[in-house]
Amino acid sequence: MVPFLDLQAQTISIRPKLNAAIAEVLDGGSFILGPAVKRFEGRFAEFCGVRHAIAVNSGTSALHLAQLAAGVNAGDEVITTPSTFVATVASILYIGARPILVDIDQETGNIDPNRVEDAITERTKAIIPVHLHGLPANMTDLATISEKNGIPIIEDAAQAHGAEINGKRVGSMGNVGCFSFYPGKNLGACGEGGMVVTNDDKLAKRVSQLRDWGQEKKHFCHTLGFNYRMDGFQGAVLNVKLDHLEDWTEKRRSNASYYREKLRHFGWRLPSEPKGFKHVYHVFAPDTNNRDVLIERLKARGIGYNIHYPIPVHLQEGYSQLGYRAGDFPHSEFKASATLSLPMYPELTNEQIDQVVAALE
Repeated sequence: MVPFLDLQAQTISIRPKLNAAIAEVLDGGSFILGPAVKRFEGRFAEFCGVRHAIAVNSGTSALHLAQLAAGVNAGDEVITTPSTFVATVASILYIGARPILVDIDQETGNIDPNRVEDAITERTKAIIPVHLHGLPANMTDLATISEKNGIPIIEDAAQAHGAEINGKRVGSMGNVGCFSFYPGKNLGACGEGGMVVTNDDKLAKRVSQLRDWGQEKKHFCHTLGFNYRMDGFQGAVLNVKLDHLEDWTEKRRSNASYYREKLRHFGWRLPSEPKGFKHVYHVFAPDTNNRDVLIERLKARGIGYNIHYPIPVHLQEGYSQLGYRAGDFPHSEFKASATLSLPMYPELTNEQIDQVVAALE
């Protein structure tokens, strides 16, 4: 038996610290925002190498507020990828803006900068690259496009806590970065949570107001805002887990290296790192052949698996309003048909990986 994800193993390893942090919130009574959240904001900003971090209640809320703060309005266009979880595109639709989807680079699975430039119009107000599976998108080329056209980049870093390009961390390379702390993420809360990070003082102030009913201070609402605040318990939990994130990342990277060694003769496209990139392996998902057969083999051995994501956003029933059809994004559609997510978490052992590979042989 090898689970796809083992959150219990992580919790057990740090349970006394979690208990103490949660007890401190209970004793202090600051259940919404409060000292634990404020401390986490400061520490996470330092982790990302930015001046500001604003904690919110989910990664989706982070994307929503980042766009509003960056000046995206109803009727505007926002460029992103169909090879992502639907939240990326939903956050655009919440504003009344129009998602403009472009295909991915076949090798990396991330948005193709060449296609981004071709999709820009006078109505384009933002570009949202997704750092899929923990591998940074090509931020060098995207930054050049952003500067040339005066269009802000909003990084969807929900899967990429601590990922880097040439030593610079995701979230710090665009105008603003958005993170999710959903429990299964590399840095996961015991519930929902998210973060907006930026070096832009005005944008940070705007997001801070928007997450808390438009208030700069209590009872003084400067704009129409939202109830998107992080709760104190999640701030406490995330402070504890942040202490361990670097070690957990290195264990993920070690597991990925072992997978590559064991799977190299399969003839699949395996997750890799372009030169200068640091992949944090939220997901280890090779492009396979005969995926349905492989899934049956894994099931028979009691081995967990997942598919990120079996239906690209443009082919989801709930997103038919976008007006795209099958065949519009062939690379994204191929990845949806071939990718198979194998067990990946810091506590995963080489012996467990050997069991996964034996089932796939």
